[in-house]
Amino acid sequence: MNTLRLYVKSIGMLLKSHLQYPSSFIMQTIAQLVMEGGEMMVVILIVDRFERLKGWSGGNLYFFFGVMSVSFYLTELFGRGITGDFPMMVRTGRLDTFLVRPRGVLTQVLCAGTDPRRITCIAVGVVALIMGSSLSGISWSFIKVLVLVESIAMSCLLILGLFMIEAIFSIFSVKSVELVNAITYGGRSACQYPIDIYPLPLRALFTVIAPFALTMHVPAAWIMDKPLYGWPAWTAFVTPLSGALVFIIMSALFHLAMRHYRSTGS
Repeated sequence: MNTLRLYVKSIGMLLKSHLQYPSSFIMQTIAQLVMEGGEMMVVILIVDRFERLKGWSGGNLYFFFGVMSVSFYLTELFGRGITGDFPMMVRTGRLDTFLVRPRGVLTQVLCAGTDPRRITCIAVGVVALIMGSSLSGISWSFIKVLVLVESIAMSCLLILGLFMIEAIFSIFSVKSVELVNAITYGGRSACQYPIDIYPLPLRALFTVIAPFALTMHVPAAWIMDKPLYGWPAWTAFVTPLSGALVFIIMSALFHLAMRHYRSTGS
C-alpha cells in the first residue's frame, strides 16, 4: 500500500508540473488529438468503403479500435517512465540515482514519468467504444462490463511488459531496438483491427509472442457475441490473464538485467 500511495503521489506531482505551462500543454494535447483522430478517420474510411471486413461489421471495428486506444494510451499516461523515458535515463546517468534510494528501481521508474497529453487519445478511444457498442447492438450486462475492464487492465499490463523489453535491451545497448518498436507500436496499429483478418504468421505473433489477441480480441469478440475462432465463453475470462503473465515475466527479467547494469560514471 505504501508503494501505491507513493506512485499516486508521484504521478499527481508530475501532472501538476505539466500544467505549470498551460499553453504548451494545450497545444501538445491538441496535436495528440489530431494524430489519434487521424487514425480513427482511417477506420471511418474503411467502414465507409467496406460494409464488412471478413465478417466484422463497422461497429465491431470501432469497438476493437476503442479497446486498443484506451488500453495503449492509459499505459502511456501512467507508465511513461518505462514506456518512453527509461532508455534516456540510462544514457544520461539519471538511473544511477535510483540505485541509492530505498525503493525498488522499477517502482521508481514507473513513478518518474507521466504523459497527460494522452488524455485526448483516451477520449477518442472512449468515443470509438461508445460508437462501436451502439452500432454493434451490444446488450450490456455486469459480466460484460467486468470482462471489458479486465481486458483493458490486462492489456495495459501486457503493453507495459512489452515496453520493458526495450528497457532491458537499453541496459546493454545505448541504441534502441527497432524490433521492439515493431512489436509495441506496430502491435498497436495492427491490433486495432480484428486479429483473424491477418495471415497466419501475424496471428501467431500477436497471439503467442505479443498476445494482444488473448488480452484484447478474445474478450472483445465475446462481448459482441461473436466468439473469436468459435472459442468457448470461458476463454473471454481466462485469456486476458496472459497480459499479467507477460508483465510478471518481464519484471523478473528486468530485475535480472539490472544486476548487469554498469553506471555511466556520472
